[in-house]
Amino acid sequence: MKQMTPVDVEALLKEKTTLPIIDVREVEEVKTGKIPGAIHIPLGLLEFRMHELDKSKEYIMVCRSGGRSAMASKLLESRGYNIINMTGGMLEWQGPVE
Repeated sequence: MKQMTPVDVEALLKEKTTLPIIDVREVEEVKTGKIPGAIHIPLGLLEFRMHELDKSKEYIMVCRSGGRSAMASKLLESRGYNIINMTGGMLEWQGPVE
Protein backbone atom coordinates (compact mmCIF):
# COMPACT_ATOMS: atom_id res chain seq x y z
CA MET A 1 0.00 0.00 0.00
CA LYS A 2 1.30 3.43 -0.93
CA GLN A 3 1.47 5.93 1.91
CA MET A 4 2.01 9.67 2.33
CA THR A 5 2.37 11.87 5.39
CA PRO A 6 -0.01 14.78 5.99
CA VAL A 7 2.90 17.14 5.21
CA ASP A 8 3.34 15.47 1.80
CA VAL A 9 -0.39 15.72 1.06
CA GLU A 10 -0.43 19.40 2.03
CA ALA A 11 2.54 20.07 -0.27
CA LEU A 12 0.73 18.30 -3.14
CA LEU A 13 -2.38 20.40 -2.49
CA LYS A 14 -0.30 23.57 -2.85
CA GLU A 15 0.91 22.34 -6.25
CA LYS A 16 -2.34 20.97 -7.66
CA THR A 17 -5.03 22.94 -5.74
CA THR A 18 -7.37 19.93 -5.93
CA LEU A 19 -6.66 16.32 -5.15
CA PRO A 20 -9.01 13.34 -5.14
CA ILE A 21 -9.15 12.87 -1.36
CA ILE A 22 -11.66 10.59 0.34
CA ASP A 23 -12.40 11.10 4.02
CA VAL A 24 -13.72 7.88 5.58
CA ARG A 25 -14.47 9.28 9.05
CA GLU A 26 -17.95 9.33 10.55
CA VAL A 27 -20.31 12.30 10.09
CA GLU A 28 -19.67 13.69 13.58
CA GLU A 29 -15.90 13.60 13.02
CA VAL A 30 -16.13 15.41 9.69
CA LYS A 31 -18.14 18.20 11.34
CA THR A 32 -14.93 19.20 13.13
CA GLY A 33 -13.37 19.97 9.74
CA LYS A 34 -12.08 18.16 6.68
CA ILE A 35 -9.43 18.80 4.06
CA PRO A 36 -10.87 21.29 1.53
CA GLY A 37 -12.43 19.47 -1.41
CA ALA A 38 -12.29 16.04 0.21
CA ILE A 39 -15.17 13.69 -0.58
CA HIS A 40 -16.82 12.29 2.54
CA ILE A 41 -17.65 8.59 2.33
CA PRO A 42 -17.85 6.93 5.78
CA LEU A 43 -15.92 3.66 5.92
CA GLY A 44 -19.11 1.68 6.53
CA LEU A 45 -20.59 2.97 3.25
CA LEU A 46 -17.46 2.71 1.11
CA GLU A 47 -18.24 -0.74 -0.26
CA PHE A 48 -21.65 0.49 -1.41
CA ARG A 49 -20.36 3.74 -2.92
CA MET A 50 -17.09 2.63 -4.55
CA HIS A 51 -18.87 2.61 -7.93
CA GLU A 52 -18.78 6.43 -7.68
CA LEU A 53 -14.97 6.35 -7.92
CA ASP A 54 -12.94 6.31 -11.11
CA LYS A 55 -10.41 3.47 -11.34
CA SER A 56 -8.19 5.58 -13.62
CA LYS A 57 -7.60 8.13 -10.81
CA GLU A 58 -5.38 7.86 -7.76
CA TYR A 59 -7.17 8.63 -4.47
CA ILE A 60 -5.78 9.68 -1.10
CA MET A 61 -7.60 8.07 1.81
CA VAL A 62 -7.95 10.01 5.09
CA CYS A 63 -9.37 9.24 8.53
CA ARG A 64 -8.75 10.39 12.10
CA SER A 65 -5.44 8.58 12.73
CA GLY A 66 -4.68 6.43 9.68
CA GLY A 67 -6.18 3.08 10.74
CA ARG A 68 -9.57 3.23 9.03
CA SER A 69 -8.07 4.82 5.93
CA ALA A 70 -5.60 1.91 5.77
CA MET A 71 -8.54 -0.54 5.90
CA ALA A 72 -10.33 1.48 3.20
CA SER A 73 -7.16 1.51 1.10
CA LYS A 74 -6.84 -2.28 1.29
CA LEU A 75 -10.50 -2.74 0.35
CA LEU A 76 -10.28 -0.45 -2.66
CA GLU A 77 -6.89 -1.79 -3.79
CA SER A 78 -8.33 -5.31 -3.76
CA ARG A 79 -11.00 -4.05 -6.17
CA GLY A 80 -8.48 -2.50 -8.58
CA TYR A 81 -8.38 1.13 -7.41
CA ASN A 82 -5.19 3.21 -7.12
CA ILE A 83 -4.97 4.34 -3.51
CA ILE A 84 -2.59 6.23 -1.21
CA ASN A 85 -3.13 6.13 2.55
CA MET A 86 -2.44 9.34 4.49
CA THR A 87 -0.61 8.14 7.60
CA GLY A 88 -1.33 9.91 10.86
CA GLY A 89 -4.71 11.07 9.61
CA MET A 90 -6.39 14.30 10.61
CA LEU A 91 -4.69 14.17 14.02
CA GLU A 92 -1.46 15.13 12.25
CA TRP A 93 -2.99 17.40 9.58
CA GLN A 94 -1.72 20.97 9.95
CA GLY A 95 -3.18 22.37 6.73
CA PRO A 96 -6.44 24.20 6.11
CA VAL A 97 -9.83 22.64 6.87
CA GLU A 98 -13.36 23.43 5.78
